[in-house]
Amino acid sequence: METPLKIYTDGGCSGNPGPGGWAYVMVQDSVQGDKILAERWGAEENTTNNRMELTAVIESLWAFKTMNSTPQNAPRLTIYTDSQYVQKGITDWIHKWKQNSWRTSDKKPVKNQDLWMALDSLAGEFSLNWVWVQGHAGIEYNEYCDRMTQQAIASINR
Repeated sequence: METPLKIYTDGGCSGNPGPGGWAYVMVQDSVQGDKILAERWGAEENTTNNRMELTAVIESLWAFKTMNSTPQNAPRLTIYTDSQYVQKGITDWIHKWKQNSWRTSDKKPVKNQDLWMALDSLAGEFSLNWVWVQGHAGIEYNEYCDRMTQQAIASINR
C-alpha cells in the first residue's frame, strides 16, 4: 500500500501588492506519525497574494520532482491550499483559459499567466488531488505554512 504524501502550501503579502512570502511543507503519513520530508519558504519584495499562493505550489512540486527522478512512478500527492484561486484555477478555470488562448471569459488576459503555465506543466507530471482548506482554522500544517510565510515577509521588512 502506498504511503500518502501531502503537501501544504501558503502564500501572502503585507499589502497587496507589497512584500510577499510563500511556504510549503511536504508530509508523509506513517504508522509512527507524520514525517516532514521537506519544507521551505521564500520572499519577494513587490508581489501579490495570488502570485505567492501560486509560487508556493510551484516550488513544492519542483522540490518533489527533484526528490523523485521518475515522476511517473511517484505516489499520488494531495495538495492542500487555503487559496480558492489556486484550487479552482488548476482544477476548473485553467481548461477554459487554455481553450481561449489564455483569456478569461470577458476576453481579458489571464492574470499570472506565467505562473499558471508553469503550474500546469508541473501538475501534468504527477497524479494530484487538490484540496481547499480554510485558512486560520487550526489545521496544523496550514498554520505551520502560514507562520513560515509570515517569517518570509518579515525577512524583507527588516
